[in-house]
Amino acid sequence: MHTTVFERVRPRTSVVDNALAGTRRSVFWIEDAAAARVQHPTLSGDLVADLVVVGGGYSGLWTALLAKRENPDARVVLLEAKTIGWAASGRNGGFCEASLTHGEENGRSRFADEYDQLERLGLANLDAIESIIAELGIDAEFERNGAIDLATEPHQVDWLRESAGGEHALFLDETAVRAQVNSPTYLAGVWNTRTSALVHPAKLAVGLAKAAADAGVEIFENTPVRGLDSAGLSVEQGTDVRTDHGTIRARRTALATNVFPTLLKRNTLQTVPVYDYVLMTEPLRDDQLASIGWGGRQGLGDASNQFHYYRLSRDNRILFGGYDAIYHYGGRIREQYEDRPATFRRLAEHFFTTFPQLEGVRFSHRWAGAIDTCSRFCAFFGAARGGRIAYATGYTGLGVASTHFGAQVMLDLLASRETERTSLEMVRSRPLPFPPEPLASLGINATRWSLNRADHNEGKRNLLLKGLDAVGLGFDS
Repeated sequence: MHTTVFERVRPRTSVVDNALAGTRRSVFWIEDAAAARVQHPTLSGDLVADLVVVGGGYSGLWTALLAKRENPDARVVLLEAKTIGWAASGRNGGFCEASLTHGEENGRSRFADEYDQLERLGLANLDAIESIIAELGIDAEFERNGAIDLATEPHQVDWLRESAGGEHALFLDETAVRAQVNSPTYLAGVWNTRTSALVHPAKLAVGLAKAAADAGVEIFENTPVRGLDSAGLSVEQGTDVRTDHGTIRARRTALATNVFPTLLKRNTLQTVPVYDYVLMTEPLRDDQLASIGWGGRQGLGDASNQFHYYRLSRDNRILFGGYDAIYHYGGRIREQYEDRPATFRRLAEHFFTTFPQLEGVRFSHRWAGAIDTCSRFCAFFGAARGGRIAYATGYTGLGVASTHFGAQVMLDLLASRETERTSLEMVRSRPLPFPPEPLASLGINATRWSLNRADHNEGKRNLLLKGLDAVGLGFDS
């Protein structure tokens, strides 16, 4: 076993203490988008609708907006338990990736026969998002600068060299990658020039909500859905969507509930919440930014199993997140899980190992959020109750772009349309469920330990990881 660069090269304790001293627990993106946010009313009374969308994150917003654009006369209602974009859609890193399968390796291992098709559809999906954002004038700070996959350990260099190829995946040796972004930890990189963009997560959510409302979607916030009742109703009558503030008779219902407890029993064990943690710096001065280069403003991520992801904001803050991915026994979602001092400190240490020339920079914000992790590491889809309900979930941290695709799938399923999307094995199949507790906690934590050991053993996967690979429980990142 060898040590990683983040263990071999550690910043001084005083540097980390100073950087974290003024940090507050708050989501920078949501704060920054507050001026553009519109308050929506709480549901009051019973309604009848053609489509009810449950969930006010990207998945629900895209579904409602696309449904209304497809049929302007339809009555489309969106119900959000709290406020638009407050959860994963407002607090992610803002990496808008073309991949529908959480990367090529995961996609080829699960859907080998249709991977080329999925790659084409994924790129078209990202192109469509760019086009719609421009068409609707959404100020989501969209930047199509690509992303660089980084090698920070010697064994990762060959991995990246093998993954490069074609005009959109350029291999960068040590000199070339440090010419793009100057870090002593970088040994090589692959610049994916067209398959990745960056967005301001909360501004995208706010912009989509405005576009949906302008198109005629009725949005209700602070309206959690308590149940879906179909008993005694025909398929055409649909489903009674129950809330504390009224019931909506929905001819069709789209579930976009992400990590939160499913409203369908069949999906109870299909996802688990895994907490991800983020730091955001104060804006860099011009000389600080010059010391690291980064003129291309690409998104960055290293090639370890326990990986870091980072990017620049419009005002040249650095968002630095990842590495730890924490599951809590029972799969519960709790606000107190969002404050984890040990993880924030580890991230700060790794930040200054990555950019020692930024000593003196302070972090202004720290936050966390739960990721809807499924066992195949990419979204799954389905219809229930005779086709009157559709769902898309399990995005596993790569949903900023793929939720647009998921929304199209749900609308296809609700309309009983046979399309290229619905013919995909990726859409027709389901991931293996997680086991119930205590097996889930034991298995997930043993897997995390094994991934950590692989990072310390030139990427070599142990028997547990190989066994999980063999049965389709991938955990490849």
